[in-house]
Amino acid sequence: MSIRKQTNGKWLFEKYLEGGRRIRRTFTTKGEALAYESYIEEQAAIKPWVAEKQDRRRLSDLVNTWYLSHGKTLRDGDRVKKILEFISESTGNPIADNFTAKLFTDYRKRRMSGELYRTDSVKTVSLRTLNLELVYLRALFNELDRLGEWNKPNPVQNIKQFRLDESEMSFLSNDQIKLLLIECQNSSVTNLLLMVKIGLCTGARWSEIVNLKLSQITPYKITYTKTKGRRNRTVPITRDLYEQIPTDNNKIFNGSHTQAFKNAIERAGIELPNGQLTHVLRHTFASHFMMNGGNILVLQKILGHTDIKTTMRYAHLAPDHLEEATTLNPLSSLK
Repeated sequence: MSIRKQTNGKWLFEKYLEGGRRIRRTFTTKGEALAYESYIEEQAAIKPWVAEKQDRRRLSDLVNTWYLSHGKTLRDGDRVKKILEFISESTGNPIADNFTAKLFTDYRKRRMSGELYRTDSVKTVSLRTLNLELVYLRALFNELDRLGEWNKPNPVQNIKQFRLDESEMSFLSNDQIKLLLIECQNSSVTNLLLMVKIGLCTGARWSEIVNLKLSQITPYKITYTKTKGRRNRTVPITRDLYEQIPTDNNKIFNGSHTQAFKNAIERAGIELPNGQLTHVLRHTFASHFMMNGGNILVLQKILGHTDIKTTMRYAHLAPDHLEEATTLNPLSSLK
């Protein structure tokens, strides 16, 4: 609606003209606002130039503007840019003014059918991937609006994400941990055992471990920097683990050694869900932390989750989780 009452009692007239120009004026009465609306519509009918020249930028132009103004400052900005460029190309790179929710939902249908796929990726995409694409596209328009580069409604704002089943999170049992440590000790890769120990003791992401520098190590503490959540966090470690960390180079580890870790997992006879290879160390830390009586808020700080809902995935592992169900159910009062 172009006319609406504000909290101060006045009436706001707001209208987007065909070319993208926005008109906003405040009036004391609704009648004045309605009269002004009629005037603007009359002027637009008899003087088409009132609605400025249409914005001829294409969707790919918006992607480039977003990248140069904001995207290149993001850690994964280059990757997101490629995804947005793929969406632009796959939807025919329309004039941005003509990009609609239907264009995007049609694109998603074609993605799900396998008709559209990136040459550097798999042909069949997951619902999670499609949800991420929607998030990136929505964020594109929102950021351009904040930058003053887009002054119209976000065309994908009201599109809903697909509902996903909660993903399986595997964690290692004590026996599996022992087997894994033995296989890492037997690995030909120097310091693989230490990398795994750090993951199990601090809940760090594998990338955070791989990029550890000596400057991040202080007596009995590791400070993780350049994290996914862009917040530094410090996690205590034992004296024994601290003394195992080499001090001869600032960069502690000389590679990611993901394949060596995978080989150790396989030799230990451990089966993991797809996509949870090195991340199993993080899940294992969090799961055992809660099973041993840890506090969920402390766990959130250790893992560096910005949203407590992410950490709550581990809450059910607490020893007393929902324990009241056994004492407060209706049958318990009949005993």
